[in-house]
Amino acid sequence: MSTTSIAVVTGAGSGIGRAIALALAERGDTVVAADLDLDAAIATVEQGPAGRIHAMEVDIADRSRVDALRDRVTAELGVADILVNAAGWDRTDQFLNATPEFAEKVVAINYLGPVHMCSAFLPGMVDAGNGGKVVNVASDAGRVGSAGETIYAGAKGGVIALTKSLAREMARHGININCVCPGPTDTPLFASQAEKLQEALIRAIPFRRLARPEEIAAPVVFFASDAASFITGQVISASGGLTMAG
Repeated sequence: MSTTSIAVVTGAGSGIGRAIALALAERGDTVVAADLDLDAAIATVEQGPAGRIHAMEVDIADRSRVDALRDRVTAELGVADILVNAAGWDRTDQFLNATPEFAEKVVAINYLGPVHMCSAFLPGMVDAGNGGKVVNVASDAGRVGSAGETIYAGAKGGVIALTKSLAREMARHGININCVCPGPTDTPLFASQAEKLQEALIRAIPFRRLARPEEIAAPVVFFASDAASFITGQVISASGGLTMAG
């Protein structure tokens, strides 16, 4: 891989995805800030170094729109050699209250979204023959479970398994696939949770504070760098010690 890459980051309109897009752009990569909310992606562009970030709209739950994103990225910028699946969505509630529609939406965004993105972008990396990096942003909920987030935890657990299995298949092509699992982070999604839940989670973190999005972006950027060239199929938690999974 060259020192300058073309990186596609989903969920880059806010929170962790935005922090990742900005961090990759600051190190010199050409970054596609892909988000369902195009205005939010444009706001990310405005915060980054001039000319480094390009806003593009995508619905990762819709494979045809993912393919359209891939085609646009390839036509306008070239073959992406970094893919970061950071988009996600959830709403906290008890499992027995979940409707089929809610369950399908959670799985479509949090699990099938990364599947669609990998299916669309990996063939280009393979054909280019220059290797590549995929970093999936899952959740510690997928490692240890999380009451009130059962379907989300299941989907994120699927992302972790996807990471490991895909890493085995892609190793022969020199493509590294790794996973970062954030704990509670200061994002719009966390702010949408009930106040009592927010307070309980913060108390449970040994550092007694939320992660900043930039602190989640740091291990993602590491996995997307040449420093991680011999690391694949790995899962790292960035949770302030809330979970200490082996």
